[in-house]
Amino acid sequence: MSGPRAGRRAGALGRVVRAGVGRRRAQTAVMVLTALISVAASVLALGLLVVSRAPFDQAFARQQGAHLTVQFDGSAVTAGQVADTSRLPGVAAAAGPFGVTSVRFRPTGDTPPGFQPPPLTVAGRPSAGGEVDRVALVEGRWATAPGEIVVESGSRQPGVRPGTRLETGGTGGTGETGGTGPTGTTDGDGDGDGLTVVGIAESVGESADAWVVPAQLSRLAGERTAHQMLYRLTDTGTAAVASVRDSLAAALPPGAVTGAQSYLDVRRAAQENTAAYIPFVTAFAVLGLALSVLVIGIVVSGAVGAATRRIGILKSLGFTPLQVGRAYVAQALVPAAAGAAAGVALGNALAVPLMAEVAESYGTGAVRIPVWVNLVVPAGALALVAVAAAVPALRAARLRTAHVIHMGRAAGGGRGRRVRNLLGRLPLPRAVVLGLASPFARPARSATMAAAVAFGALAVTFAVGLGSTLVAVQEDGNPDSGGEVTVRTLARPGEGPASTPRAPADPAAVAEAIGARPGTAFSYRTAGTQVSVAGLKGGAPLVAYEGEAPGADHTMVSGRWFGARGEAVAPTRFLATAGVRLGDTVTLSEQGRTVRLRIVGEVFDLGSQGMTLRTGMDSVADLGSRYLPSNFSVRLASGTDAGRYVADLNAALKPLGAEAEAAGPGKSSVIRAMQALIAMLTLMLVAVACLGVLNTVVLDTRDRVRDLGVFKALGMTPRQTIVQVLTSVGAIGLAAGAVGVPLGVALHGWVMPEMGRAVGTTIPPADVDVYGPVLVGALALAGVLIAVAGALLPAGWAARTRTAQALRAE
Repeated sequence: MSGPRAGRRAGALGRVVRAGVGRRRAQTAVMVLTALISVAASVLALGLLVVSRAPFDQAFARQQGAHLTVQFDGSAVTAGQVADTSRLPGVAAAAGPFGVTSVRFRPTGDTPPGFQPPPLTVAGRPSAGGEVDRVALVEGRWATAPGEIVVESGSRQPGVRPGTRLETGGTGGTGETGGTGPTGTTDGDGDGDGLTVVGIAESVGESADAWVVPAQLSRLAGERTAHQMLYRLTDTGTAAVASVRDSLAAALPPGAVTGAQSYLDVRRAAQENTAAYIPFVTAFAVLGLALSVLVIGIVVSGAVGAATRRIGILKSLGFTPLQVGRAYVAQALVPAAAGAAAGVALGNALAVPLMAEVAESYGTGAVRIPVWVNLVVPAGALALVAVAAAVPALRAARLRTAHVIHMGRAAGGGRGRRVRNLLGRLPLPRAVVLGLASPFARPARSATMAAAVAFGALAVTFAVGLGSTLVAVQEDGNPDSGGEVTVRTLARPGEGPASTPRAPADPAAVAEAIGARPGTAFSYRTAGTQVSVAGLKGGAPLVAYEGEAPGADHTMVSGRWFGARGEAVAPTRFLATAGVRLGDTVTLSEQGRTVRLRIVGEVFDLGSQGMTLRTGMDSVADLGSRYLPSNFSVRLASGTDAGRYVADLNAALKPLGAEAEAAGPGKSSVIRAMQALIAMLTLMLVAVACLGVLNTVVLDTRDRVRDLGVFKALGMTPRQTIVQVLTSVGAIGLAAGAVGVPLGVALHGWVMPEMGRAVGTTIPPADVDVYGPVLVGALALAGVLIAVAGALLPAGWAARTRTAQALRAE
């Protein structure tokens, strides 16, 4: 009999669970949504963390990538001396020395006006294999003879493929500013030369932009050949890599090491497309999980409190305490499982555009969140739900059968009466007094409601801070937008004289037109190019300034704006990648000409992947570089109408082929995506907090329905009933906001610097400190708004309850 009886009892237990889930629809909706938000945010956070690292790590291990790539001055050290460094402590394996030089290649055919090919770091290697940095061929084959070249996939220009002819000489000409030297490289006798692309390859450690056979490199570089060594290390931590780099510099003559690149910097750059999302998505995931545990605990506890009589009946029918506890845990797990499944789908959907960026970075097919993440996260979330539900479920299991069968719904009117009497002495309406005293009648329930509202206020505060900082970062992270008006020396298509070919306007003539225009306070000119930087694959962008370029127009992280010849400023990521600090020097080269610049400031700059050097034109005049068309930044005198100024200036610039426009904030697709994701996650958390309030107020209102009937019999109107309910939750919301807002400010102050570090930059403190007194005061009301929004529906239900029906309720 025990077998069939146990089976019938198990079937009955299933019906109890299904009835409980279906009967408490509001509570079920709360649990579904809380599980959905927590799982979606957690899947997104963990998936981004895993996927952003996995492609690089796997490719790096497969190719035996170099942990440290070092460039040496060929005039200061011999190839034999460089080769001897492979025996230094900490070096596990080495490849090289390879000859290396910087060359500008231009594909044959027409190029657009102002086009300037970037310099490529070309290494002379006899083969793609080796013990270190096994270059992977994507298309074609490896170079086997002079006249052939293999191009790194991330460095090739549009249209370059196997069979493309690249010019390395005979492309000289005078650029718009500075220099009359050739844009390519000539061979030893100075005649033009060309190379044929025979292959496209990938070096995960970014050791070079292109490769040729050693004999061809000698023809390209002549006597200017530098040496490159690739090292794999026994210890690959940040400190260990820096230690080996210092040992290399100490083992060779001073100045022999001209540049070094750590694989950690390459790895960070490869991950930057998704790395910025991880800190704030992780924060939302933790908030979601914590809120899920709290709200589900509230829901199950409320369900137990509202069903004490039903629990007694179940026990009298033969259900054991364990079965009763299992029933209430299951009533939480069923909707939580549905929410978790939906959360997995939502998290994967939100990750699609971010995963596309990862796939594009590595040239792979579609990258998806790993299956194990989609299994581990919901399993962990459901385990937390079970733990949160277990405490009130055990309380239900311990209730005595006889006691709960004869137990009616507790009115709870006696609690908090002393507080109500004290508040009654204040000159406040009676409904307000009753509402303010209500939380003291059930302090434990009020505390849990306050905790849910505090999480919501924390999320709102955090989201507002994130949004404000992202707007400030977008504005301050563009040093090229220093004035109210921007003038381009190359007008858009359709502008300028139609009878002449489109070409950049004469900068001197443009400067004269700007200076002659009333309303001009001052202006300065900038022109960009790409230069070789010792130790950096592909070099770095260079922006040269001429005129008054005040440091006040640029946001500095540390140090100062350049002010003398030979000084420069650089972003955080450039300093980290090049391994230099403020006060150090960097060596720039162009066609055998070199200059050394001392870094005097760390500028906040998000453009060009945070790698742009900025200095005065006189500091790099010796390079003879050919620049892209210039831009002018114009600062207007006080009171000048920008629109009229631009119209009048364009009338003078049109014959020159230049164009002016009012400067405006840039639009970053990454920041827009972040703002949309932040808004969605915040709304979901606030919705969960509101549903938590709704559930608690429903339980409280039902518990006190007889008290409401008495108040209505004594003359309380429906409007006063609503005021009483909303006042009670409003007071709790105000207290919760006072706790949640400071926590949100603190969380924002921790997450934003982490986001900056994730993408290799330092966010200025001024852009992080966005909470002014007015904003904090407004955010303090967030808790009140969340609490009131969650209580509106049950307040309306309480107002519509008939007096006679309420008085008859237990």
